[in-house]
Amino acid sequence: MAAVGPTEGAPVPTPPGHDVRLADLEEADALARTLAHAFHEDPVFNWMFPDPEQRMSTSERAFALYLKRIWMRHEETYRAAGTAGACVWEPPGTWKIGIGTQLSVLPAMARIYGRALPRVLSALNALEKGHPVEPEHYYLAFMGVEPESQGRGMGSGMMFPVLERCDSAKVAAYLEASSPRNRSLYERHGFSVTEEFHVGRGSPPVWRMWRDPQ
Repeated sequence: MAAVGPTEGAPVPTPPGHDVRLADLEEADALARTLAHAFHEDPVFNWMFPDPEQRMSTSERAFALYLKRIWMRHEETYRAAGTAGACVWEPPGTWKIGIGTQLSVLPAMARIYGRALPRVLSALNALEKGHPVEPEHYYLAFMGVEPESQGRGMGSGMMFPVLERCDSAKVAAYLEASSPRNRSLYERHGFSVTEEFHVGRGSPPVWRMWRDPQ
């Protein structure tokens, strides 16, 4: 059901004042740094990686792995203002990672996460366990903006291309919000909380959010 997206590096329909484009693989490392910076103070990331230095280096390496090996294969990763913002979507039917891909990235995950790997795997399992299977939907896996560029509407601009496509094609969208601030942003764009849950013992709350086409 996914409509054909733009070509890599091409501008996409966005509100005025936003330079949003489809990212290409050469930008993966820069986008990984952006996401690591954006989630450095995120409650769930703080719970998974209490040490700030470990959190930054681990997050950056992990985001680079996921971007290169999983997310960017779907050609629905967007960037804004160069690489100051990153928005990772997965088209309908692609959010569940196959067993082959899981096994292929597990050694790299073990090197990246080290002793934190069991906690990370527990969190990933909690996310996947409650992920709705039907109806088909776009999945917003991650979106982040460099801290100094936040509050300028960049996140809204990066979401716009896919949300517009969802509305025109009558397809739903789904995500998990890991902070009250992010939850409020998504609510302004038509998402509603369907469940509050925890990704592990002692973790802060996470909210599953769903958006019907509008």
